[in-house]
Amino acid sequence: MTDHEPARKPRFGLLGAGPWAERTQAPALASHRGIEFAGVWARRPEAAAELAAAHGTRAFSGDFGAAELFADCDAVAFALPPDIQASWAVRAAEAGCHLLLDKPVATTVAGARAVAEAAERAKVASVVFCTLRFAAQTRPWIEQQAAVGGWFTAQAQWLGSLYAADGAPAEAGGYAASRWRREKGGLWDVGPHVLSVLIPVLGDVTDVTAARGPLDTVHLVLRHASGASSTVTVGLSAPPKAAAVGVELMGDQGRVQLPQWSDAIASFGSAIDGLLEASRTGHAHDCDVRWGMRLTQILAEAESQLG
Repeated sequence: MTDHEPARKPRFGLLGAGPWAERTQAPALASHRGIEFAGVWARRPEAAAELAAAHGTRAFSGDFGAAELFADCDAVAFALPPDIQASWAVRAAEAGCHLLLDKPVATTVAGARAVAEAAERAKVASVVFCTLRFAAQTRPWIEQQAAVGGWFTAQAQWLGSLYAADGAPAEAGGYAASRWRREKGGLWDVGPHVLSVLIPVLGDVTDVTAARGPLDTVHLVLRHASGASSTVTVGLSAPPKAAAVGVELMGDQGRVQLPQWSDAIASFGSAIDGLLEASRTGHAHDCDVRWGMRLTQILAEAESQLG
């Protein structure tokens, strides 16, 4: 490359073509000015073709197609069920691709550790997309509360209403049809979001107590490294009028509440920025795959107590 030639933009691929990929990841990848959206892979060729066509990029399918995409990319974003994500992420890392993972990295500690070790061996950067750590409204709030300190306790709830009382989908947006969400429930789907707020502010979780609530609802009592405690309620089966999301911290500064946030596409764009920075500098991102593995360890411990 001569001094007059522009630097090549990093090439990003996307694995997955479901609702999350369609609504968030693909639009974010296609609109990001710092990268080139190199292609979409999906298990269903028709889904890959449709999403790729919508964003002017190439479609891939099958094992050979995935290997071809990895060979053509500098980084790969994932929109797959967590345990499928884990196995493909190992292959992507082995192919030398940086990893932009969805939460949770996996629903087993062994699966998450395999991804972390593969990324370490290959010396590739990684970011786990926990929305609240990247949203413009919540990211600075989390950083501010962590800097202030002096927190005594916290309470958090994330109650969605994906399912009706009989377990049937209560919304038509596609997420309720996800088999892994139905099997693993709110603990694994929205639990990572809550932990991604509490841990940076209160410190790592040192003790977990878990109990079942109605349907897939789970209650957690957590002790943190700072000495603070927190209580958490998560689930996907709340009545529509009871659905709510909130985090409140209590301490020397009084009571403060997590602000509302919006624009998942912009938030994912910030995660792309984070991965680009980590890959350029070699400095691990705060939300790297090791962080994602720690979330899996905490959630797996909670799940083991539920029987």
